[in-house]
This record gives sequence, C-alpha cells and structure tokens, in this order.
Amino acid sequence: MRLLQTLYAKLAAVLVLLFVAMGLVYALLSTSATQHYLQTVGQRFNRDLARNLVADRNLVREGRIDEGALQETFQEYMLINPSIEIYLLDNQGSILSYSADPAKVKRKRVSLQPILDYLGGEAELPLLGDDPRSHDRRKTFSVTPVPSAEHPEGYLYVVLRGEEFDAVEKLARESFLFQLSAWAVVASLAVGLLAGLVGFHILTRRLRRLAQVMERFDHSGFAVHEPYAESPSRPADEVDQLGATFDRMAQRIIAQLEALQKKDTLRREMVAHVSHDLRTPLASLRGYLESLKLKEGELSDQERAEYVEIALRHSERLSRLVSELFELAKLDANETQPHCEAFSAAELVQDVVQKFRLSARERGVEVAAAPVRDLPFVSADIGLTERVLDNLIENALRCTPRDGQVRLSLERDGAMIAVHVSDTGHGIPEQDQLEIFQPFSRVSNQGEAADHAGLGLAIAKRIVELQGGRIWLASRAGKGSIFSFTLPAAVVLPQ
Repeated sequence: MRLLQTLYAKLAAVLVLLFVAMGLVYALLSTSATQHYLQTVGQRFNRDLARNLVADRNLVREGRIDEGALQETFQEYMLINPSIEIYLLDNQGSILSYSADPAKVKRKRVSLQPILDYLGGEAELPLLGDDPRSHDRRKTFSVTPVPSAEHPEGYLYVVLRGEEFDAVEKLARESFLFQLSAWAVVASLAVGLLAGLVGFHILTRRLRRLAQVMERFDHSGFAVHEPYAESPSRPADEVDQLGATFDRMAQRIIAQLEALQKKDTLRREMVAHVSHDLRTPLASLRGYLESLKLKEGELSDQERAEYVEIALRHSERLSRLVSELFELAKLDANETQPHCEAFSAAELVQDVVQKFRLSARERGVEVAAAPVRDLPFVSADIGLTERVLDNLIENALRCTPRDGQVRLSLERDGAMIAVHVSDTGHGIPEQDQLEIFQPFSRVSNQGEAADHAGLGLAIAKRIVELQGGRIWLASRAGKGSIFSFTLPAAVVLPQ
C-alpha cells in the first residue's frame, strides 16, 4: 500500500492513463479521419455517376423514364458493382423503385435537402444523405434529376457505399492485416509506456535517495545528518538543488539545536545562580530583621544601628542584582537599542574617573586617566558607554588591593577607538578567562572580587557588541588585568 503512495507510483499511474488516452484518441482520430477521407474521395470520384447512368444506359426515352431499361440497369450493376445501390425517387423524395433487396429497405422516402444541396454544387464534400436501409444511418451518394434537369419528375439516387460495401469493409477490419496494424499500434504504445516507466524510475531515484536521507535525519532527532550532495559543485538540476538546499537547512537546524541546547544549559545555570544569589541576601536580610524584632528590647542603640546597616547593605545588594538581571534580560531580548551620537570618549572617561575617585580613595586605590590628544569622536550611545566604563572600573576596583592603581587610556585602532581599563590586581587565572564575560562568571579565589553576581562583565559585553564594537581581556596571574573594548569612530563629513 505504501508503494502506491510513492511519487514513482503516481507518475507511473499518470503515464499509463496518458498512454491509454493517447491510444484511444489516436484510434478515434485515425478511424474518423480515414472514414472522412474515403467518403470525400469516393463522393468526388463518383460525383457524376448517377448522371452517367442515365445517359449511358438510355434510361430516358421520349422524356420519360424507361422502366425496362431501369430494371435492367439495376440487375447489371448489382452484378458489376455490388457496392452501390440505385434508387428512383419522385420529387418529394419517396422511393419508387430500387436495386436493393426489398426485405432490407426500411425507408419509404429520403430527405430532399441533402439532394438539393448536392445538386446546387456549393456544398462541401463529403455530403451525407439518408440510407434507405436504415432509419438513422447516413451515407455518401450521387444523384441526378430525371428525366432531365429542365423537366425533373424525380431523381436517380445512388448510394455509393451500400450494404455490400459495409460487409466487405467489416471483413477487412477483421482481417489479419488490420489486426496486425492494431497490434503494432498497441505494441508501440506499450514500448513507449515501458520506456517512460524506466525513465521515471531513473529520474525519481535521486528523489527516493533524498527522501531516505531526510527520513534518517528525522529518525535521528535532527542530530545526525548524512549529506545528500556528493560534491560541492554547482547542482545540475532542480533535484540536486533541492538536495543541496536540504543539506544547508539540515546543517543550520543542527547548529540551531546545538545553540538552543547550549542556551537551555546556560538558562538552567542562570536560574541556579540567580536562585543562589537571591537566596543569600534574602536569607541574611530576613535573619537580621527577625533578630531586630526578637531582640528589640535587648539590643543597644549601637547594635540596632549595626543590624539595620547590615540589612540595608543586603537589600542594596539584592536591588542591584535584580536591576542587573533586568538589564541583561533587556539586552538579550534586544529591547535596549543604542541612540548613537558623536561625542568625545576622552571627556567621558575623565567624567567617569572623577565619579569613582572618592570610592577608590576609600579603598586605597588610585584611579587615573592617561592624557589623550588628537583623538576623533566616537559614534555611540553615551549612556550605554558610561555603563560599560562603570562596570569595568567597578570590576577593576574589586580586583585591585590597597595601594594599587586603576588606569584608563584610549588609542586609535583603525576605524575604531579602543578604551583600555588596566589594574594592578592579582590577575585572572587562565582557566577563568574563557568564560569571564558569561553571566554569573566568578573569578576563583579572588576575595571580594568573587563576592558579586557576575553580571557586570556580561552586561558590558552585550552593550559593546550592540554598538558594533568588541571587548576582550589580557591578563596574567599576579600581573594584573587589562579589559579593552572598541567603539566606532565618528565619520566626519567634508564641509
């Protein structure tokens, strides 16, 4: 049953029906054309037969039909040319006399309209008239008015293909030669049909192979793909193009599934990290608040203030984590779009350094920006760029011990402007550098640097890439780190 549903079976069925229809149409057309041809030729050839009979056989004497000569003509032509039948009609088309077997004549009259059209000479041949031997059959004929065209009293009506002719024609159709011709036509159609089926089988072979490749790809769970295209050359026809397109589609599906699996893994890890990072400050916040409530009368003012300060610090950490999560989610969903404008990156760096100078002094860390000259403007979102600098400087301050330095510098990098944020901290181990820009990534054994959500660098990376730049890290353990990112230089239009 499945075989009947294949493309080859459907094409084969269509081809069989097409050849059967062609055979029937050929038989009908050839029979009709042959019949029409024979009728036309016979009627043209015997157009004056009736008139010649009247003239040659002296059927008219003294302006009237000679009945004796007519009967004698009937008998002679039945022997000489049995394929014709001769009838004598009156002016209304009634049959007066005939040469046929009386038992087989079924009509008493024939229609005069074909006779008048024939005598008019303008009718297109073959022209068919009534056959006296049948109520519905029509045949070619020859006719002439008698005794003359000037004084017609009736018509000599000659049926050219009479009953004897029909019998001989039927015998010819049943003859060996006719049957041989019919079998030759059938054999030709059969050979053509067989050749068509073989051709369809060859043409659909690649489609069957492609269907098998697609089915195996489906059964593998869209994980294992067997390439259809045997060579990377240009496809020859539509089937090869379909196979090459499927190969590209399958490779893309596999890549997308792998990306989705990777994202799903990251999502699970993110959920686990978020749960952990939210649970810790929430538990601490709840613990101190419960302590305040339970020990309300036992705590001194200093202890109460200390508890409130710790609870407030945990709430700020929690608020900062939630804010960063929302920010990262908006960046991943492309809900945050940069509003680029031309501005001085050097001035923005100086402003950000001033903003962090007080908190850096409290940590015992020096923050400074290297002087810059002749540097073009950048084309970026000033707010988002400031957010990147904030995250990188905060990260550098966490990693830099007391009496250390955090230094910012800028330089031209082709069509881009590079910003470097370097510190004199402990550096980042090589095993942590590959995933440092991933969400919730933490540097191992870094004290305060490890006590954060790990979202700042991930947010910075998303923002930089969103503005057409890139971000990278250069670090050696014990030698500090340099975080760098680029922004497009603003295009100066000629005035």
